[in-house]
Amino acid sequence: MDFLSNHIEALIFCAPKPIAERELQECLSEMFEAEIPLKDIEEAIASLQQKYASEQYSFEPVNSGGGYQFLTKPAYQVSIGILLKQQSKKRLSNSALETLAIIAYKQPVTKGELEQIRGVNCDYSVQKLLEKELIEIKGKSEAVGRPIIYGTSQNFTDYFGINSISELPTLKDFEQRDNEIGDTQE
Repeated sequence: MDFLSNHIEALIFCAPKPIAERELQECLSEMFEAEIPLKDIEEAIASLQQKYASEQYSFEPVNSGGGYQFLTKPAYQVSIGILLKQQSKKRLSNSALETLAIIAYKQPVTKGELEQIRGVNCDYSVQKLLEKELIEIKGKSEAVGRPIIYGTSQNFTDYFGINSISELPTLKDFEQRDNEIGDTQE
């Protein structure tokens, strides 16, 4: 049973989202070229949960979202919260903000179009925005060379506290008035 627990532990650990018992069964059955009973998987998961219940571990396998995933234990919530808060404080550079603004207002847009507007290479800014998941690849253009098209992601709206792109300020919201001193009716 240990060999099965080890494989299940590895699968839960590397799965990008909660992994269901049925998915575990399919994967393990293919690997071992034999049908693995759900009962054996359930027992292996129970032994993993017992193993990780020890205070020696800061995380544990939890049945959540229709499957199992490793989550940190509640006792470590404060330290994780501090880390996440510190990471979120890392600000975007001016060039990344400029690039993001162009993408937000002109989307869908290619890197070539971004560089034409900004007048400089945008590789680094685009890469950082992709890493922060503020923009995403929306497809490929039909233009020559089929360049990648970028647009804002759901994280963009979350990050800036808006519900949709339509809530972005319009250009006339940024319009500066020339020397408005005194009454305009004089």
